[in-house]
Amino acid sequence: MNFKGNNILSVNQFDRDAIERVFNVAHQMLPYAKRQKRTTVLDGAILGNLFFEPSTRTRVSFGTAFNLLGGEVRETTGLSNSALAKGESLYDTARVLSGYSDIIAMRHPDSGSVAEFAEGSRIPVINGGDGANEHPTQALLDLYTIQKELLDHGSSIDGMHIAMIGDLKYGRTVHSLSKLLCLFKNICFTLISPKELAMPASIVDAIENAGHQCNITHQFEGSVDADICYQTRIQEERFPSQEEANQYRGKFRLNQQIYTKHFQSKTVIMHPLPRDSRAEANELDNDLNLNPNLAIFRQTDNGVLVRMALFALTLGVENIVTQFDREVLWHVNNQ
Repeated sequence: MNFKGNNILSVNQFDRDAIERVFNVAHQMLPYAKRQKRTTVLDGAILGNLFFEPSTRTRVSFGTAFNLLGGEVRETTGLSNSALAKGESLYDTARVLSGYSDIIAMRHPDSGSVAEFAEGSRIPVINGGDGANEHPTQALLDLYTIQKELLDHGSSIDGMHIAMIGDLKYGRTVHSLSKLLCLFKNICFTLISPKELAMPASIVDAIENAGHQCNITHQFEGSVDADICYQTRIQEERFPSQEEANQYRGKFRLNQQIYTKHFQSKTVIMHPLPRDSRAEANELDNDLNLNPNLAIFRQTDNGVLVRMALFALTLGVENIVTQFDREVLWHVNNQ
């Protein structure tokens, strides 16, 4: 995969070599993310951070990653605050905004919209999520987290068992992650969801065609002997109505009692966030916060590393980052 100057729109662009390259560069970014030192390798470069759908972590993570490489960030948030609300096409928006930036990160509520935007862009575009379709950078940071967490337990992605739980129909994070996992060997998938929110058949087919085991169930049953438990939020914004979404809220919650009953003591708990902590949903209970296997905040930290790596690779500076090192002059809390 040639990163320099190219778009990152789908996990389908990646093979194992490309994934390993991203992970190697991400690991090199750790001293900057932990503020042990700083770099100005992207001094003067501008990121157009275009988020036409609500986001906190992904939007800020992209901006933080670019800032940590020394670049500047210009943001647009919300469809109603953009020229798209006035009828401007994605193509025209792309032609204009790509003249103001060096690279663009974009999220949009409609599937395929980021790829459509990229057709009009004169600079690289990174997909920050397009509807229920894909979320490639989330999938990469999830995979990076899985690799690191399993390494701590003396195991690897090849041969692991992952349980995906919740809204697997609309959850773009599990779609993209499943596609990446198809590149690995001998993985067992356990997919737990309501029948109406089951993993799309196309993803299940891809898993099975790649030679992996796929177990589909609609409730917690017995011991789920998984290395990774990947919990998802009910994607209520993607349902035809709020009333329909409400039918499934709180149906697949995970708390310490359920975790102890169904999972191994070493099973890593992941979630793409935000977790819905409202009482009627509470899919990932706060009583798990002190569980050392809860990796959700390690995931978010890893997201900065992976996005720094993608920026460095796409803009072709991955090999010269250290040449622009500077001392950190302010107080830093590395915890």
